[in-house]
Formats: sequence, structure tokens, C-alpha cells
Amino acid sequence: MRGKILLADDETNILDVCAKYLEREGYEIVTATSGTEALAKWKSEKPDLIVLDIMMPDKDGWQVCTQIRHEEDIPIIMLTARGEEMDRVMGLTMGADDYVTKPFSPRELVLRVGNIFRRLHPQAPSDRGAKYGIIQERDLTIHPSTRKVFRNGHELELTLKEFDLLYYLASHPDQVFSRNQLLNQIWGVDFFGDTTTVTVHVRRLREKLEENASEPTYIKTVWGIGYKFSST
Repeated sequence: MRGKILLADDETNILDVCAKYLEREGYEIVTATSGTEALAKWKSEKPDLIVLDIMMPDKDGWQVCTQIRHEEDIPIIMLTARGEEMDRVMGLTMGADDYVTKPFSPRELVLRVGNIFRRLHPQAPSDRGAKYGIIQERDLTIHPSTRKVFRNGHELELTLKEFDLLYYLASHPDQVFSRNQLLNQIWGVDFFGDTTTVTVHVRRLREKLEENASEPTYIKTVWGIGYKFSST
């Protein structure tokens, strides 16, 4: 098996179709049709990734995502029938790693899932990881092989995309990247979101990295262009 996935959606036809497509790719699938059931399955089945619909009975996807994020940094893909920017921002702010807007192709979901698993379990060290290895900058230490980040010896709890974004910036110290460049590099050219995604993740990273997120010392804004990781 390539990994265990929890699919949570109250539309059973969507569950059935997505489960079949993912099972063909070798994933083990666990399903839930409500927020309460999703939380129970998350605790009992210990999945590697969660695909979570927003509109579900008893507990919606926002509530489920928030509760899970308090305890675990498991990758979460949100499913939503709403494409408004505020819905996307809310999901990303709550710690979702990706989102898919309904209606969607099951092949798109398979692609998104595959991208996340490749980042979680790389088959071989990436060129970037082989070149840069462990990054030590002031009181911050980044371990690419274990995907762990420490500040003053204390491990920081970062989501999948937060780590990828931090590691990419830190691997290119003082180089300025536009939001579009970061979006394409971290989320890929097939990602359907916009640069708000980058802005939200930078804000979340600053809240975890900095003593004072409003006066960042690591990830700095270069006005009119984008962001850089400061080596000074």
C-alpha cells in the first residue's frame, strides 16, 4: 500500500468514485460521511492524509480541520463547493495543505494526493536537499531529511507546505522571489489557487518562527516584488 487516506464527505457518490480512483493507485481508503465520524476514523485508523469536505452534518470541515490541527500536522486536502477567495484563505489559515473546488475530476484529486505523498516520502534526495543539506541560520535549524525545524532547540510544528516554503526560501538566502514564483515552485503549475495562498503561508510561518511576527527577521517582505529569507 502507498498510504492510508481518510475520505470525508456526506455525498456518498463522491466518496465511492474518489475511493475507486485512489484504490487503483494503491492507496488504502477509509471513509466517513460526517464530521463526527471523520474525527473518530482519524483517531482509530491513523491515516497518512485526509481529504475533507467542508459542508458536512454535525461538524463541518472547518471544525474538523481545526481540531485535528491542534493535535497533528497530518496533510489535509479540503473539498469545497465554494470558490470564493475567503473560503480558500480560511482553509489555508486553518492549516489545510491544499484544496479542491467542486465539481472536480477524480484524476485531479489523485494528482494532488500523489504530489503530497511524494513530498512526504521522497524516493531519493532532491538536488536541493543534496546541495544544501541541513540549514543552520542563527537560532533556526532545518533538517530536510526528517522534515523537522528547530528554533532554540525546540521543534516547530509546521504543515507540509509550510516546511516546503521555508526550506525553499532558506535554501536560497537573500534571493528575492515573487509570489507567483513561489506558488509555481511549491504548489506546482497545476495548482488552481492564487498568490493569496503564498501570503497566508508566509503569515503562518512568521507566527511560528518569529518572536514578533509583525517585525520578521527571517522571511522578509520585499515591497513590490515578494519575499526573501534573510541571512542577516
